[in-house]
Amino acid sequence: MDTLNIITLFLYNIVVYNIPLLYGTVGEIITEKSGSLNLGVEGIMAVGAIFGYIVGCYANSLLVGILISFAAAGLCGLLFAFLTVSLQANQNVTGLTITTFGLGVYFFVGNGLKSVNWPVMSDYSAIQSGFEAIEIPLLSDIPIIGKGLFSHNILVYLGIIIAVLAWWYLKHTKQGLRLRAVGENPAAADSVGINITLYKYLHIIIGAGIMGIGGYYMGLNMSGSFSSNCWTNGYGWIAIALVIFANWSPLKAIGGTFIFGFFNTLRVSRGSLAVAFPELLGWLNNVPAKLFQALPFIITAIVLIVDSVKKKKNSNEPAAIGLNYYREDR
Repeated sequence: MDTLNIITLFLYNIVVYNIPLLYGTVGEIITEKSGSLNLGVEGIMAVGAIFGYIVGCYANSLLVGILISFAAAGLCGLLFAFLTVSLQANQNVTGLTITTFGLGVYFFVGNGLKSVNWPVMSDYSAIQSGFEAIEIPLLSDIPIIGKGLFSHNILVYLGIIIAVLAWWYLKHTKQGLRLRAVGENPAAADSVGINITLYKYLHIIIGAGIMGIGGYYMGLNMSGSFSSNCWTNGYGWIAIALVIFANWSPLKAIGGTFIFGFFNTLRVSRGSLAVAFPELLGWLNNVPAKLFQALPFIITAIVLIVDSVKKKKNSNEPAAIGLNYYREDR
């Protein structure tokens, strides 16, 4: 493989590793803007992945898979909303419980079906064709970067569209303004007639549904090969940190997830990069693969630690995040 093709493939893989993080991050941003901190992203993505993949394959439809992954993950969001909004349960504990529950469902369903009749992605032509790359006219013809950045499957473009629409919704619509008010000061929002419960329920469910599509993408990207490792592979935890990294902006999340995607791509492409650029990047072969695998999680920990000790002056973090709203205390 020549040098230019290696660069193109590297850029392509950055996008591949970036997109599931983008779904998880945008979904969590929408959730947190309602004032709810959902630490169940990992489990929710896993539920969306397993049900979206199985039902999508049996229906032989990518669209059905997307809708089912959204719906299954949305049900997890509904459970979280019921426990934290209606029953006033602790949000941190509930989110961690949702993660444990979601991963348990993932392995229970996956292992159970694997022993009976696991759907192999290669047997479903409509799924495969729907997941093929779509080239963006003109942009995909740009040398080196064209095929790397502008020739991807429909779920890649959908993720970016959702991020842009979420940004526009939060910044430029009346409903987005009301949502931000709920997350900043639910008592004040309640006093002007905003239905706090409705806004929290709706956006927690929508946010969870978006996370589920990200999980489904990861399942398809691994060709539906079920193993002892979960498809989500810790991406849900990284997405939570990326919310902070992106300063609660869906638009900034696009760039933030690309940075994390870059480090993930180094893990699988360091050998080819070292061969293509021996003088500049030859040292990559001397770095243990496990370090590159751990690097996104190390950066995640650093982001969380820095955020906990130093609140940014221009932070867009909702003031009431993680706090249950008791109307009687208004």
